[in-house]
Amino acid sequence: MPLEPERLAEIERLREESQTTRRVISPGMEARLYSVHDVLDHGFVRVIDYMGNDSSIVQAARVSYGTGTRSVKNDTGLIRYLMRHEHTTPFEMCEVKFHVKLPIFVARQWIRHRTANVNEYSARYSILDREFYVPASEHLAAQSSINSQGRGDTLEGKEAARVLDILKSDSATAYCHYEEMLESGGGKRGLARELARMNLPASVYTQWYWKIDLHNLMHFVHLRADSHAQYEIRAYAEVLCDILANWVPIAFAAFEDYRRHAALLSRPAMDCIRRMLSGERVTQETSGMSPGEWREFQSKLHR
Repeated sequence: MPLEPERLAEIERLREESQTTRRVISPGMEARLYSVHDVLDHGFVRVIDYMGNDSSIVQAARVSYGTGTRSVKNDTGLIRYLMRHEHTTPFEMCEVKFHVKLPIFVARQWIRHRTANVNEYSARYSILDREFYVPASEHLAAQSSINSQGRGDTLEGKEAARVLDILKSDSATAYCHYEEMLESGGGKRGLARELARMNLPASVYTQWYWKIDLHNLMHFVHLRADSHAQYEIRAYAEVLCDILANWVPIAFAAFEDYRRHAALLSRPAMDCIRRMLSGERVTQETSGMSPGEWREFQSKLHR
């Protein structure tokens, strides 16, 4: 389990508590509070706190004094209009705080989204757990021959076993050396924690609190839940998508329709579509697009 039994018991005690509040709440998010959603082999995501719901978006857009709700139909129409026309500020009025446990190499991708507040577990003050991400065999793949950032064919048989053995043995050796450098006694002084951590691989797990507004969270999952994103960060993004759907169902439906499953088309792409609709046969050579852009265009047409 990603969390020890005593930690899980503590979370269950917190879930049993209830508070009286004058704030608007989201029933779906209330059900998610403190729950642990396992990700990868040792990771997790859990909601620590949140502010706002669908009506908060409407209230901000109208700058009204009440809940902002005229009717579900009117509010749905307004939220969809805001999303469709990229009026993002009202979505920034909702916020959420997560506790995330993730491998360091995933964290280094994640932190590139510089629109959140982050407080990370400090290996200068604390000792990291002996927990390393080891991919399942179906996620071991060779380097893609056409995408320098992507994966190619899945490794199988002896080759997959060889890679898994290297990953496990290297991680175990690094952690043993980490513990050895930290040890003190018998007249020797242990190495400072801030130095001993240097040898640990990027597969070791870290944890952080991550607070972000709704607009930037949707941007995060738009990029990281995409099929082209690295599997490991995509696994976290998909959990965040599920949480979003419970938190702000109207806004999330609009996000799905106008952002996540929509397609941005360039001017040459629109020109090609007009020519196709008029009956012309358009090829890459006659499209005015590069081979790479043409492949992307085709993938958008045939998803």
